[in-house]
Amino acid sequence: MGTPQEGASSTGPAHPGDIGRRVAQRRRELGLTREEAAARGGLAPGYFEYVETRPAVLQADALTRLADTLRTSVAYLLGADAGLPPGNAGANAAPPTLEELPAGECWERLSAAGVGRVVFSTPVGPEAVPVNFQTVENEVVYRTAAGSVLAKVGGEPVALEVDSIDYALGEGWSVLLSGTAELIDDPGTVRRLEEEANPLPWAGGSRNVWVRIHITRISGRATHARGAPPSR
Repeated sequence: MGTPQEGASSTGPAHPGDIGRRVAQRRRELGLTREEAAARGGLAPGYFEYVETRPAVLQADALTRLADTLRTSVAYLLGADAGLPPGNAGANAAPPTLEELPAGECWERLSAAGVGRVVFSTPVGPEAVPVNFQTVENEVVYRTAAGSVLAKVGGEPVALEVDSIDYALGEGWSVLLSGTAELIDDPGTVRRLEEEANPLPWAGGSRNVWVRIHITRISGRATHARGAPPSR
């Protein structure tokens, strides 16, 4: 049977990978301690502790044995249901807890940049468009194409919604920002942003229009399984 050490360093950072988090969640659902789960599967006493706290790489036979021990499937441990619509995955999970995130933690979760949805009003109603963004001094910046809908929001109230969701575990977080959009036309500011931020849009074509959102309100929430730390 493949061991957790294969493909993972025993001196690596002590934080779980996705498989480890799913193993821990399923074990808690069964009401088992790590030692009890290991004994049930005929595994070494420290096996579950290692898998649950390290980003270990497991071979197929190790995954199969873990799935059998935890009365689940290899697909679940691998997160194969992560693409299912919300509410369809994690059906066996315990009811999650909901927590409000303080502003500082909201900004911390946004600091790595990523993809969010800019929400704004149009003559036919509200619209949401995904953008690659970055945070700069408690503001959000993104690049777009001249003439695009995202280039026409200057001076308008907008919102930005960003989230990270693990449907397999039924947990994740969401941050909502609101403020006023501003087109950036100062060459010096644009050069500085190109050097310090420069979010790279996934969409092709020329995207040389810079927009920043002056944030006036930020809020966030996180859900996580009872007895488990929140997703980060």
